[in-house]
Amino acid sequence: MPGTFEHLPGGGAAVALDEVEISIIRSLTVQLLELIGPGPAEDGPADPLAELFAEGPSEPPSDPVLRRLFPDAYTDPGRAPASAEQAEEQREYSAEFRRYTENDLRTGKRENALAVVRSLDELAADATGSGAVLKLTPEEARPWLGALNDLRLAIAARLDITDEDESALLFRLPDDDERKPMVMAYLWLGGLQETLVQALMP
Repeated sequence: MPGTFEHLPGGGAAVALDEVEISIIRSLTVQLLELIGPGPAEDGPADPLAELFAEGPSEPPSDPVLRRLFPDAYTDPGRAPASAEQAEEQREYSAEFRRYTENDLRTGKRENALAVVRSLDELAADATGSGAVLKLTPEEARPWLGALNDLRLAIAARLDITDEDESALLFRLPDDDERKPMVMAYLWLGGLQETLVQALMP
């Protein structure tokens, strides 16, 4: 089980994590939370009605990680618009879509990341010198899948990875390359994500 999720009888998945691995995932997830930003309840008293009608931003984020996590809905980075009119139309559609969806997307990503941090904190409290086994029900696994995907997207944005072929090339970086630790984290999180999906399959 070390390093990969395995299926649990009756449903769910489990993975053995040592203290360093717990610390790495927690640290990366906390950094992700800081990027996503606080939720409405953290900014002040919650007003459900105001939150229902609250509008989000209309412009893409300036940070490349946030742009990867919250991409424009009506633009294709691999294909240039056919005309200036089409480019403006795509920009307007994307702005409108972002205005009414980004707040909810941020809330979902924030909740996934918080669930991961909480489960890791519980795991760390029970860990011995050799670590502990994280056990997830199918319901608990869903936020983990979302957060692992977001963590990989965030690292890929920092490393300027746009496809898996590029990550394979980065894997062969010399050990003294400053990008190597993040590349290894990217590949390791990918293995966790893939085996979690497989472990949850019926």
